[in-house]
Amino acid sequence: MLSLLKIKNIALIDELSVDFTDGLNLLTGETGSGKSIIVDSLGALTGSRVSNDLIKEGAEKAQIEGLFLLKPSDELKLLLDGGGIEFEADPEVAVIVRRELAANGRNRVFVNNQLVTQGLLKEIGFFLANIHGQGEQATLFNASHHIEILDGFANLTSEVEQVRQLHKGLTEVKKELDSLRADDAQKLQLLDVLTFQTAEIERLGLEAGEDDALEKEKKRLANVEKISRLSDEAYGLLYENDDAVIARLNKAAGLIEELTEFGSDFGEYKDGIESALAVLEELAISVRDFRNSVQYSPERLEEIENRLAEMGALKRKYGGTLESVLSHYEEARKRLSNIETAEEKEKELLKLFEEREDEYLKAARTLSGKRKKAAERFQGAVGEQCASVALEKARFEVRFSESVPNGFAEDGIDVVEFYFSANPGESPKPLVKVASGGEASRLMLVLKTAAGLGSDSKAVVFDEVDAGVGGRVAEAVGVKLKGLAEDQQILCVTHQPQVASLADSHFLVEKSDDGKRTRITVRRLNEEERLEEIARMLAGEEITEAARENARSMLSGKAQIASS
Repeated sequence: MLSLLKIKNIALIDELSVDFTDGLNLLTGETGSGKSIIVDSLGALTGSRVSNDLIKEGAEKAQIEGLFLLKPSDELKLLLDGGGIEFEADPEVAVIVRRELAANGRNRVFVNNQLVTQGLLKEIGFFLANIHGQGEQATLFNASHHIEILDGFANLTSEVEQVRQLHKGLTEVKKELDSLRADDAQKLQLLDVLTFQTAEIERLGLEAGEDDALEKEKKRLANVEKISRLSDEAYGLLYENDDAVIARLNKAAGLIEELTEFGSDFGEYKDGIESALAVLEELAISVRDFRNSVQYSPERLEEIENRLAEMGALKRKYGGTLESVLSHYEEARKRLSNIETAEEKEKELLKLFEEREDEYLKAARTLSGKRKKAAERFQGAVGEQCASVALEKARFEVRFSESVPNGFAEDGIDVVEFYFSANPGESPKPLVKVASGGEASRLMLVLKTAAGLGSDSKAVVFDEVDAGVGGRVAEAVGVKLKGLAEDQQILCVTHQPQVASLADSHFLVEKSDDGKRTRITVRRLNEEERLEEIARMLAGEEITEAARENARSMLSGKAQIASS
């Protein structure tokens, strides 16, 4: 469960701290008061991406922190151990998540004061909370998401992943086959083009880096006179002249040697002088040899210029660099080989494709069978729970079709779609066509419940799951949430007084404006304050005694529900 949530400098929030409890925690407040900011902040603690735009205007840093108390599990312990995160598991695992945002973009994530990646936080976040936002209703109206909901109910994660990997391997072979057949279709034209290109490049016998070496040699040949002058002058100064550096240094070395008789400290310089002489002598020899190696050759210079010109022509045709020319050559040779051995290669690829197709279809059919068995249980579970949210007459079906484009898809051979009818006498039709907004809200709650909210230590968060309903239906949704809260902590943002009246802990989110700054605060209501808040939700801005009386009746009904 989520025990404590702290938020600092996020959006309009200066700083707030909220202690949540077991059971049903409800957040109410006027539209725009900041309830969704709290839900988004909680989402950040489970690994959702957070934009620096959330940092309060004028602040350099922001922070979101949460304390979660969880049931020990082998999977959670393994994940924490693997991340080097210290924890105690008796009787609960306490996990403190902190996200620090900085205006300069240097954001950080900590779990139990251990710096971690957002990827690891996302994995840990699975054990912290399930967050069902307002946008999730839209997924019900997109049939492509229905198969994901069914797979979640059936716990088919490993089977789906196996099918995806096999589909990936099958796709790779198909792409290679398509490429081979495209080459084959243009075989004659390609043969001429590729044969010419490979022969043109082969004729030069190119080597990687050869153009750079030739440019250096060309530069030397074009500057023989300057090189000779510089070399002769350097060699004379170092070695050949009467006052050459080496001769003078030798003389200085002799003098220093004599001085050691009168000052022993000079002896420390002997090795250094000898090293300097060795370096200078080696340098003089290198200068002399370099001078002798450079000889002006108009023929060689012309040869280099002609070869560089030929290389330049190829560079302009095949990518601009010698490396791109050689890369094109290798690719052209490979395509030539593919064309020349196309028939044999195609047979090999077809055989491999058939093998992988068999593996894929075997796994996909096994997955399909498990889905169809699970679909029967899922239909029953959803049907049973529809009555609890005032959909007593509803019919819900999971329908399959094996009409995946090309017969293959990364998640299997099934096309799954939910069919729904809210009224008796009407046959179920695609959910996307018949469910109203209020029905979709309730159906989402039922589907999430049936898919395994279950008994768990992690918090479950609903952001306006009761949107679009009211009256008796809102009360039914509230009772459903209350029932779920018996097994695990539920946090819910609501605008429905019928739902708010059932809270175990009722929090009011308020936005205030002092004329200079706008602030958001959250406080837990006592019984008298709850009465006023529910009356406000019933009556609007002007609270009447009739609204208060109605609120008392709702709260009294809540007491009866709890006692029953």
